[in-house]
Amino acid sequence: MRLIENLENVEKKYEELTEELSSPEVIQNRDLYQRLSRQQAELYPLVEEIRKYKKLLADIEDAEGLLSSGDEELKKLASDELDELKRVRPEVERKVTLMLIPKDIRDDRNVILEIRAGTGGEEAALFAGELFRMYSKYAEAKRWKVEVIDSNITGLGGIKEIVASIQGRGAFSRLKYESGVHRVQRVPATEASGRIHTSAATVAVLPEAEDIDIKIDEKDLRIDTFCASGHGGQSVNTTYSAVRIVHVPSGVVVQCQDERSQLKNREKAMKVLRARLYEMEQEKLEQQRASQRKSQVGTGDRSQRVRTYNYPQNRVTDHRIGLTLYKLDRFLEGEIDEMVDSLGAYFQTEKLKEISALEEAPGQG
Repeated sequence: MRLIENLENVEKKYEELTEELSSPEVIQNRDLYQRLSRQQAELYPLVEEIRKYKKLLADIEDAEGLLSSGDEELKKLASDELDELKRVRPEVERKVTLMLIPKDIRDDRNVILEIRAGTGGEEAALFAGELFRMYSKYAEAKRWKVEVIDSNITGLGGIKEIVASIQGRGAFSRLKYESGVHRVQRVPATEASGRIHTSAATVAVLPEAEDIDIKIDEKDLRIDTFCASGHGGQSVNTTYSAVRIVHVPSGVVVQCQDERSQLKNREKAMKVLRARLYEMEQEKLEQQRASQRKSQVGTGDRSQRVRTYNYPQNRVTDHRIGLTLYKLDRFLEGEIDEMVDSLGAYFQTEKLKEISALEEAPGQG
């Protein structure tokens, strides 16, 4: 059984780490000792569950052995115990298997959030602004820091486009399934006849990339500076503090004009550029993996319609998981944890199904 084999490999790895950590060579190498200690600590909760699971299997085997006993009372006790052990076994197996799913190494990273108005003109821009406010409120509740990198505000206060950094532990793990097309249904303030209009905005949630993730050659960059502009495009200062960076090989263009300092704007723009190039690399790897497996788990493709916000019914529906909440007013105030938790559970279950399918496939052991 592939599950048992995987569990034994984890236990073996844990025991090897324990042995290494007791060797004088490792103890004397502080950096190596800390790295191996972290690896051991990460494996410990899983190893504890593995040992509980193995004890459960041993108890089942013992109870089955007692069923052949000549003692009727003993057989009755063994039968009752076996029923209970078999009842809890599927849940224990599910918990252990879920813990075997590789952790997304990006989960603890900061986020680059990009929101753009889609179809619907000014109404779409106003909706994009409300989405940004919603995520800002959520970040505030989590005590994360939100920093605007670039924005294009309309005359009525809507947002054509905004790029922001959200800094806080676990930000990407909580927001990574928000990417996609968000649709709003409501009566615009400018609509005299009271007809419900539909407009949309796109959301992209990118993990902040580090220098070690993406190597960018300065020769591949074209950097322009210009005067920062405000609403309607008018110049708001006379210094060339705004920065636009073009990554020539990929054609990716980023800009930042939020800071008065050209250096700070460049640093922020490079942060966005790294995140976008890193995302492109991850998408390429994901496509390669998808071609090698039977099913592909959705992860919030930006071209996919993921959610509808219906104002007349105070309703928000996520189309990927079929969850509808009748508390849109509170949702837009940043109370999105119920949706975030449900999305996380759904995609984790999908990954579990995928692992199970691979284990059951012919030739997979």
